[in-house]
Amino acid sequence: MKVEIVSYSNKYSKYFYELNYDWLNEFFYVEEYDEQVLRNCKSEIIDKGGYIFFALNNSQVVGTMALILKENGIYELNKMAVKKDLRGNGIGHQLIQYIIDYSIDKNFKSIILYSNTVLKNSIHLYKKFGFNEIDNPDAPYKRSDIKMELKLSNFRK
Repeated sequence: MKVEIVSYSNKYSKYFYELNYDWLNEFFYVEEYDEQVLRNCKSEIIDKGGYIFFALNNSQVVGTMALILKENGIYELNKMAVKKDLRGNGIGHQLIQYIIDYSIDKNFKSIILYSNTVLKNSIHLYKKFGFNEIDNPDAPYKRSDIKMELKLSNFRK
């Protein structure tokens, strides 16, 4: 399924909340930090130097993903969620490719992410895109048991 990926707009913020809330409840639970970020995505992500993107199909939001600024040039791939009945249609793949291309264009140093090894399909997808497991001493989520990084210098000419 081909999607159009667009940047954050207030009109999409409720979908950021709903898609991520549903995904978290399906696989884990919503932690206090999640709730804070989801309810206040503009102030917690955009206003702090991050980015939120939405995947649209026929003008309907079908997925979302964020890049949260961690430190100069390093962003966390965060809050990726695809509408449950549309998973497996390549939407997550397109979102990740978009984020990588966007980050390379912006000359970011790397993208990190926190995940859980029970999410085998997600981990496989991240590895397919070149993310490698790194030490995880600072996980902001109780559910996180793996941290991965994609060094963007590997993609520059």
